[in-house]
Amino acid sequence: MNSYKNPLEERYSSEEMLFNFSHNNKFRTWRKLWIALAEIEKDLGLEISDEQIAELKANAENIDYDKAAEYEKKFRHDVMAHVHTYGDVAPSAKGIIHLGATSAFVGDNTDLIQIRDGLLILKKKLVNVIKNLADFAIQYKDLPTLGFTHFQPAQLTTVGKRATLWLQSLVLDIEELDFFLETLRFRGVKGTTGTAASFLELFNGDYSKVKHLDKELSKRFGFEKVFGVSGQTYDRKIDAKVVALLGNIAQSAHKFTNDLRLLQNLKEIEEPFEKNQIGSSAMAYKRNPMRSERIGALAKYVMSLTTSSAMVASTQWFERTLDDSANKRLTIPQAFLAVDAILLIWNNIMNGIVVYPNRINKHIMEELPFMATEYIIMEEVKAGGDRQEIHEVIRVHSMEASKQVKVEGKENDLIERILNDDSLKLDKSKLKEVLDPKNFIGFAPIQTEEFIKNEVQPIIDQNKDLIGLEADLKV
Repeated sequence: MNSYKNPLEERYSSEEMLFNFSHNNKFRTWRKLWIALAEIEKDLGLEISDEQIAELKANAENIDYDKAAEYEKKFRHDVMAHVHTYGDVAPSAKGIIHLGATSAFVGDNTDLIQIRDGLLILKKKLVNVIKNLADFAIQYKDLPTLGFTHFQPAQLTTVGKRATLWLQSLVLDIEELDFFLETLRFRGVKGTTGTAASFLELFNGDYSKVKHLDKELSKRFGFEKVFGVSGQTYDRKIDAKVVALLGNIAQSAHKFTNDLRLLQNLKEIEEPFEKNQIGSSAMAYKRNPMRSERIGALAKYVMSLTTSSAMVASTQWFERTLDDSANKRLTIPQAFLAVDAILLIWNNIMNGIVVYPNRINKHIMEELPFMATEYIIMEEVKAGGDRQEIHEVIRVHSMEASKQVKVEGKENDLIERILNDDSLKLDKSKLKEVLDPKNFIGFAPIQTEEFIKNEVQPIIDQNKDLIGLEADLKV
């Protein structure tokens, strides 16, 4: 308890994402890359024996981290520390480990594997948020609610239609995520400055063998696309792009939680609140939106990281500099861990979200009389009235009703005032019928249905194997 612990590990992120960026996954992947490199080099005619490869495979997971730490302290080089550590347990193969490669061969290729696999982990959680929100939108597509512009009451919408706005952001995010995965390239085998000069010597100038080595190794690790050119490292814009993508997901999540926190204050919609959950150490009655606030906190952190990775990409010198390394070790894993936690919490919220229709209707009825004034003016004109005179009558009544609400704290009595005004000629029985909130929601229900059918359901159908997720929180 005397050293700092990363809260992303202790409190928030899933075990699968933590493993993706773990030491075991990272350094086992290094060894898999070294084994694949040796196997393909052997197939291409280099003097590498079956026994050497067998010894490498037998010790692929036999990693002595203490010895690696000793070597790194001695060499001040993490890759060479692990080359020597591997060589100690596979002595017959010691001379062919990392043959012709540079540090970025294991470092960069492993980073790209972790980025790809991390995105696949996030995609499952993202698809489930989309499915949960889509179900919510359809369930409440017909439920009128106050729309807000500037957080001031505006025309009505529906609870389901509002949910489509959250979904729209996620549709953009998953489209970007899929495109990123489709176009992601492997670094492959490029050499120290990207010229493959060391392999020129190994393969006696046979460039076709170098190209085969590059493509075959990439395919073995699930990458159809390979960088055609590189310096020592893959283009650091990849890191900037993936963190920007994660930042976009964080933006979508933060927007949702901002809205939910406002709705919870209005007591219209609430996130789950467990039986023994405590909202405040002082105020026993409180039901704080802690899940939404946690998402907001993590989302702000992720969005802040987008600047960091962009600065790294823009300041690399020529074929490579090492001022990216420490930054990458922090930024990439933690951005993934934070978004992983965000999506877990979001799914948890959607699994227990609570809607209060009576409270929603109460707020509607407080504002609906004002929204009906345009209809009333038009009906009076149809009955032969002068628009300007009617407008003034309605304006005076509206001001008095507003005073009732704001100054005296009473109910909105605008409709009663209009019904009792004998100077108005409109059909007053019809007016009462018109004041049904569903007459003021426009095409919200059908817009919701069409959006889910045309844009959201195809995403769900294409990823139906990802549906289903345990979304329990650690704390």
